[in-house]
Amino acid sequence: MRFLARRLAVSVLLAVGVTLVTFVLTNMVPGDPATANLGQQALSNPAIVQQFREEHGLDKPLPVQYATYMGDLVRGDLGESQQSHRPVADDLREFVPATFELAGTALLVSLLVGVAFGVIAALRRDRFVDQFLRVTSLAGVSVPTFWLALLAFYLFFYKFGLAPGSGRLSPAMSPPPRTTGLYTVDAALAGQWDVFASAAGHLVLPALVLAAYTIGLLTRFTRSAVLEVLGQDYVRAARAKGLPGRTVLFRYTLRAALVPVITVAGLAFGSLLSGTVLVEAIYAWPGIGEYAYKSATTLDLPAVMGVGLVVGVIYVVVNLVVDMLYGVIDPRVRHT
Repeated sequence: MRFLARRLAVSVLLAVGVTLVTFVLTNMVPGDPATANLGQQALSNPAIVQQFREEHGLDKPLPVQYATYMGDLVRGDLGESQQSHRPVADDLREFVPATFELAGTALLVSLLVGVAFGVIAALRRDRFVDQFLRVTSLAGVSVPTFWLALLAFYLFFYKFGLAPGSGRLSPAMSPPPRTTGLYTVDAALAGQWDVFASAAGHLVLPALVLAAYTIGLLTRFTRSAVLEVLGQDYVRAARAKGLPGRTVLFRYTLRAALVPVITVAGLAFGSLLSGTVLVEAIYAWPGIGEYAYKSATTLDLPAVMGVGLVVGVIYVVVNLVVDMLYGVIDPRVRHT
């Protein structure tokens, strides 16, 4: 319990730090929100400009703005978006599930494929399979995501028609009743299997494109971690005792090798979130990346801070989960 309490306390401090960094960096962006949001005629009227600044609290000193922002944040108020004129929290509830569905699917595929490839490459060290997987993983981490997304869209949708088009659903279908905001989950809960099939089909291609880099990364790290563990004395002793190869692999080797792999997976989830900006633009995926882009181009400060806060909190939560998994895999971590 002390281990969990310490990690939770650190996570809360990190979340507060995220709000401060996000606020400072957002307000350091050059440009005037009034200029970006008001028309030319309104800008020529000083009274309208002053009213805009007072309405959004831009006329107050930055420390006062931050204190006001934190006070509203405690009540769950992230402010009002200057572009949609809706509460930022409502906008995020609409866009975040789409990104989470895409990035979560990509992470799941990356873990399953990347760890499996890494283990196979380590067990077949310096053989043809190992060489092939190493070259493939190198290509995965080297190819730019935006280029791969364009190429995959052209080949699998436009050229061969093997994948559906852009968006989250076919144009003729309506979204399922909202429960989680994840179309695949909501459609399954509602028993709308035609909608589920359409949502899953639209999810496959962008998720695989987004996962390509992480698969390559996890393959290389898993291979190195497994090879290091295979050289340990206790693994050799387990083999000398005549234990089955599967037991040695899963009980002794893979469990010890998972600690660095989990660390990389946690960091990779952050890169998946950042990579969704380009993938969402190419596949017209209505997620947080598209919302962040529009907010940044219009200097919508409350929306930009809301996006930064959500991404930062996700990082904190992922790091907390990684710390918890450390304690599950290696009980010695709980006493540090």
